[in-house]
Order: sequence, then C-alpha cells, then structure tokens
Amino acid sequence: MSELLGIYAGGLRALEPEGQATGMFKQPLQRAEVTRLGIVGDQQADRRIHGGPDKALHEFARVSYTAIAQSFPALVTAVVPGTLGENLSSAERDDATVCIGDTLRIGGALVQVSQPRRPCWKINHRFDCRELSHFIERRQLTGWYYRVLEPGVITLGDRIELLERADPGVTIAAFTRTVTAHRPEADALNVLINAHGLGEEWRVRLTRRRDYLARRRHASRVSPVAGNNTNTE
Repeated sequence: MSELLGIYAGGLRALEPEGQATGMFKQPLQRAEVTRLGIVGDQQADRRIHGGPDKALHEFARVSYTAIAQSFPALVTAVVPGTLGENLSSAERDDATVCIGDTLRIGGALVQVSQPRRPCWKINHRFDCRELSHFIERRQLTGWYYRVLEPGVITLGDRIELLERADPGVTIAAFTRTVTAHRPEADALNVLINAHGLGEEWRVRLTRRRDYLARRRHASRVSPVAGNNTNTE
C-alpha cells in the first residue's frame, strides 16, 4: 500500500517554439474531483492520444524521475514530479510493479490500470531534449493510465490500496518491452491481448500486429528461395 503524493491538473497552453496546444503544464492540487473522464478541470489537447475513458488519469512513478536525472543531469531541476503531464504521483510503485488490470482504491475513487502511456514528441519540445521521450520508452518508464470505475474525491495523502490483480505477469514495463520489440513472438502478444482490463484500442492494435507478423512469417516460409526454381531438364 502506498500514499498519494501528488495530484496535478491544468488547462491548455501553447508549446514553444511552434505554439502547439498542450495540456502538459499542470498545477499541483490538494484535492480533486475525479469523474469517469478524469480530474474535473483537467484538459488534453489531442484527444486521440490522451484522455477518454480508458486514459482518464495518468500516473508517473516518482522513482522514474531519478532515472531521468541520472541520465540527463542538465534536466535535474526541470524534470520534477508533475512536469511530464501526469495527474497522479506516488512512491513505492513503478512500471515494474504495476500491472495491466490492477484495480485500486484511491481515496473516494475506484480505478483500474488500462494501459501504458506512449511518450510523445511534446516532452522533447518542452525540455528541449530530443532524446527524452525515446529514453522514457526504451527504459520502460512510461507510467500508466487508469480508467475510473467509480468516481470520487481524492486528496493528497490518500492511501492507494490494491484490491485486485488479475494478471501479475503483465507489468507496465513488460508490456512496453514487448510492444517496442522489432518482431515480438505471437505468444507474447497474445498474453497482452488477453490481459484483463487492457484498453480496447490497444487490444485491437496488438491483434492486428500479431496477425500481420503471422502473415509475414508464413510468407517467408513458403516463398521460393532465389535460384531454387532453375530448370533442371
């Protein structure tokens, strides 16, 4: 059991230098009302990537900031809890210990882990660091999204209580490691596809990838090898 150490929400701001809208610039809160679409007053610029019922809340592990600081010392005072667009922050939990489908009680809200976050280019722009988003994904430090099963009020210091874990092998880190592999095995993809609580968008995407890779492997087995069709009469 861990403790809620950070709550963050905010509106849209322009991201320099091009001026694209972003919801990354969030402010710390002491208390927040959580609905099925996230924290009241929190906004997302690109709803295709962020937000919606399966991505209502984003949590980023505090220990991951330590890993970023060690690899990017110039960012040690800039990349701190609350600056990567997350809504929640806690200690004692990270991508290696949180699993898809975990159901948790956080204060008055009941939530379920639905999928990892995919870090985007806006992280690089905000901190003027071209390698940051790639580093976060490569090191499996993405954080995770929650869907909200029961809306409620959350407050700093609330206990985060794990109520159910359906798939202990499908950690966020393991998920990210598999989906970023060049050609993951079908069995590994099936484990993710069948994970209890996985967001439907990811389930469809992984099914398509599994089937595509299966067709590629089949084609490579049945295609004639160059030179083997020489006339031998």
